[in-house]
Amino acid sequence: MTIALSTPTADGVREAVAALREWQHDGAPMQLHPGDIGWNHRFGAAETAAVVRTWSRGERILAVGMIDSPTLLRMTVAPGAFRDEELTRRLVEDLSLPGRGVLPEGAVSVEAPRGLLLHDLLNERGWGVDEPWTPLFRDLAEAVEDPGVRIEEIGPERAQDFADVLRSAFDTTRPTRAYLHGMSGAPFSAEARCLGAYDDRGAPAAVVTVWSAGPGRPGLVEPMGVHRDHRGRGHGRAISLAGAAALREMGASSVRVCTPSSNAGGVATYGAAGFTAMPEIADRVRTA
Repeated sequence: MTIALSTPTADGVREAVAALREWQHDGAPMQLHPGDIGWNHRFGAAETAAVVRTWSRGERILAVGMIDSPTLLRMTVAPGAFRDEELTRRLVEDLSLPGRGVLPEGAVSVEAPRGLLLHDLLNERGWGVDEPWTPLFRDLAEAVEDPGVRIEEIGPERAQDFADVLRSAFDTTRPTRAYLHGMSGAPFSAEARCLGAYDDRGAPAAVVTVWSAGPGRPGLVEPMGVHRDHRGRGHGRAISLAGAAALREMGASSVRVCTPSSNAGGVATYGAAGFTAMPEIADRVRTA
């Protein structure tokens, strides 16, 4: 039975997310998480469906990808298909031919977990590696320590706090009130919590969004940020602890996050919140 590449409908995205949930477990490498697609829903359901790709054999989804930018595909594969040769050769073909609607010509990147046969075949085709990223992990078997600051859940009524902190944290104008409203109306909103750390005057100092993949599975932090006016005061550690505690309440077995290794401050912040750095990973890149 041949491998079929599909761009799902909005309803089909639910099936892709359901597959991703099943593939999450504490022993798995850092990989595409249901929360990555959930976070993309800030742009809308149709826009999210347009960037999702699935590879299936018959009725079974074997790989899920999300086009995170026109030149970056983030993807993962079902646990039993990491070394599936037929699937891998189809993936390489689809990644290489612009007409397949996955990646364009020229310089592109692919984020894929360690251990895939895909990496071997990309090596044969001359793909290189990009700058390293550091995955971080915290087990949630034990209770999470108190963050020591005021933590509030951020709903649509506090969408401006959410947007203001992220704009400042990432030095961008993109996050708006509409982001949180879009996420709140998404079909995966019940799997997410947005939290804010507030200072003594009630100003928002840091925010985090956490995503559950279901009880007994690892959750994801995406995104976390500290307002520039509140840096260096422990708010990054505090909001990371709050996010971990929220995921534990939701039944998550652990929490994961990945940040560029060059972001020494971010790596240190997560370390201070009890996260352990794992071996570095890197996207695969085709330069031409």
